[in-house]
Amino acid sequence: MTIQTMLADSLDALLPQTQCTRCGYPTCRAYAKAIANDEADIDRCPPGGEDGIVALARLLGRAPKPLDPDYGIEQAPRVALIDEDVCIGCTKCIQACPVDAIVGAAKRMHAIIASECTGCELCLPPCPVDCIALVPIAQQPLQRVHVLARASLARERFESRNRRRAGAGRSTAAAARAASAGGKTTAAASSAAMLAMTPADVIAAEAPLTEITSSVDAPNAAAGSLSPDAPTAAARPI
Repeated sequence: MTIQTMLADSLDALLPQTQCTRCGYPTCRAYAKAIANDEADIDRCPPGGEDGIVALARLLGRAPKPLDPDYGIEQAPRVALIDEDVCIGCTKCIQACPVDAIVGAAKRMHAIIASECTGCELCLPPCPVDCIALVPIAQQPLQRVHVLARASLARERFESRNRRRAGAGRSTAAAARAASAGGKTTAAASSAAMLAMTPADVIAAEAPLTEITSSVDAPNAAAGSLSPDAPTAAARPI
């Protein structure tokens, strides 16, 4: 392991792991690597805020600087909220979420797992009916200790999602090779399909989505009463 890689690891550990791409890089890890290689400055992370910049500067032995407004502003934490009357069940937001914080299936109501949502906003652009909004869950930006606590959970979910997608890709490729060779591919294709399933597909296959509503006390609750420990919308047929 090189010194630059070790430095990137340390920098990545200080980032909020929202994977929001506002810094101009596809992942928090990519941004950390760019900082370690002197390819990016430390002032590009709005979710990390001023305290995050101070932490990065301290690690690098630099003087802190203000957040660059070209990359956004520091805000209170927010989570996504789906308008169940407008959602068409297209699953595009599910595919975009970097931490698997959205559940649902095609033509079924989608729901946000509020406690897992990082507020990255990546689910907003692909929604064809503009039925997703971000609502605040606090009045002020989180304290540093809470940012890091949320980051730890977000990193675990992001890495878990990446492992699942990588496994699905390998299995699909193996099934395709077997098919082209004329072998018996039914089992391989079935296995690949199972591994490629999103959380939404698993829910649809194993239990009616209407049963999920029993765990949701107040679907689509007002922003002021939104609980970060419960889904923000009930899962039901469109």
